Amino acid sequence: MEVRVDRDRCEANGVCVGIAPDIFELDDDEELIITAPVPPADREADVRSAIAQCPRAALTEH
Repeated sequence: MEVRVDRDRCEANGVCVGIAPDIFELDDDEELIITAPVPPADREADVRSAIAQCPRAALTEH
């Protein structure tokens, strides 16, 4: 699994950060940073939840 963000769609709502703060974070400019684009296997369920709950559908799994 690899997670990616579509920067044109992302509004930095932070839903993903709330679900998986060890994978996603917002920088000082409120840009989404994916700290682990290939998350550990034990974090995949939360990453999939973050993808599903993104209000702008800006996150995708590849």
